[in-house]
Amino acid sequence: MITRRDAAQRLDIPPEMAARHGLPPTLTEGQLREIEDDPPPWLVQSRANRTGKKPVWVELVCSVCGHAETTRPKKWWPRFTFISCDHHQPSDLPPPLRGNHREEILGIGNRFVGWVDTPLD
Repeated sequence: MITRRDAAQRLDIPPEMAARHGLPPTLTEGQLREIEDDPPPWLVQSRANRTGKKPVWVELVCSVCGHAETTRPKKWWPRFTFISCDHHQPSDLPPPLRGNHREEILGIGNRFVGWVDTPLD
């Protein structure tokens, strides 16, 4: 069985859209394949309206251990230099380049910290 959230990820749509258009809480692989092979009009329209500027889903991968999670990106997220699990130490990452400052951003996904390196002024 496939959850609605997993189906939304595979269809590249928000979970709210999946629920709004009647996708059940769980689907079989066959049901999802039918939607992928013969998308309903609302899914065709959604894909046609995409500008490509903001992804619906992103995969976060820890730069230290490789743990991965797929999540919805937030508008306030900057471009990260590194992402790490929240239990790793800053020293587990490569140091910032000489002349750069590193900022820690908490609360990325379910268990990640974002790290942004910027040049010092």
